[in-house]
Amino acid sequence: MSHRPRARDVGVVIGTLPTGKHNAITDVEGVRVGHTTLIEGEGALEPGVGPIRTGVTAIVQHSGDVFRDKVSAWVHRINGFGEVTNAEQVRELGVLETPLLLTGTQNVPRVADAVLDWAFGKDAEMGVTTWGPSPVVAECSDQYLSDVRGRHVRTEHVIAAIEGATSGPVAEGGVGAGTGMSCCEFKGGIGTSSRVLSAETGGFTVGVLVLSNFGRREHLIIGGVPVGRSLVDWHPPLSEVNPDGLGSSIIIVIATDAPLPPRQLERLCVRAGGGLARTGGLVSTSSGDFAIAFSTTNRVPHDPSTLVIEQRQVAEALLPGQDGAAMPAINYLFQATLEATEEAILNSMFAAETLVGRDGHTRHALPIDEVLRLLHL
Repeated sequence: MSHRPRARDVGVVIGTLPTGKHNAITDVEGVRVGHTTLIEGEGALEPGVGPIRTGVTAIVQHSGDVFRDKVSAWVHRINGFGEVTNAEQVRELGVLETPLLLTGTQNVPRVADAVLDWAFGKDAEMGVTTWGPSPVVAECSDQYLSDVRGRHVRTEHVIAAIEGATSGPVAEGGVGAGTGMSCCEFKGGIGTSSRVLSAETGGFTVGVLVLSNFGRREHLIIGGVPVGRSLVDWHPPLSEVNPDGLGSSIIIVIATDAPLPPRQLERLCVRAGGGLARTGGLVSTSSGDFAIAFSTTNRVPHDPSTLVIEQRQVAEALLPGQDGAAMPAINYLFQATLEATEEAILNSMFAAETLVGRDGHTRHALPIDEVLRLLHL
């Protein structure tokens, strides 16, 4: 784990809702996260060989069989210059049936294939007496720091991330899929945060994990303050130039224990875009921006004997307030999603350490002391 502080550790408090115990996506019961980080070589790029600054991150939805006991889910495209494999099937059926994997763009086919290897190793009936799983793999480009022609993430790396996924604190910054990522021309990567609703508003937990790889320095906003304007000339070597729009994407993963059907999960995904905007994300034309949401408590058995949950009733139960004057309960889930997304993005930057990649390209760590001075903290 990074030794750098998270945003909240140094007084940058986002929103008004309380966080969970770990302020992480793993505060949603059953959710686990694992990383495999690949850092090798230095100096000039040798296409197909290195230097390597990449990795893979796995989000596992619950401790059971995620294929036989699927979770309600949705994939939302904020901007489509990117890839989420099998997104159409998720939208059609409304479920996830494998762990969710994040990685660098060119690694996607190999990661998806590795998920199949892992899944087939777990269930001998897949592809024999029932259909095979549909891996969901999302990506951002790590081309600025890493050799991507080598597609260095292998089957063993993917399986290690899935099998090594744990609950509790989550490593952030330049780890796993976040190894070679940039954010607002600083080092970015993995970040996470959570919010817990009061008993009066449902008592649910919303956890968010992001893979941040977007933005220009002058657009960075922290806690409502446009600090990026004052950081434009901070350490501006040529390696800070963002060539051809590279490093302009984000994946936002939202987990909740609210028993939401896919249509309501889509609505959470839309609100995550608000959290992105509040950090300065513009959703540029070359940006692959996707939000993926799932409910750990709205399960869909692979072989259902009865309809386990009546989704319409669930949606209607969450929409009304506690009385005629109260805000609809789902609005608190919207707020939780927006706040956790904003803070997760900031955590991805606060936690990330300076990294030198291919051809001497450098992404400097966010200068926390300078940021705190600009925030008057």
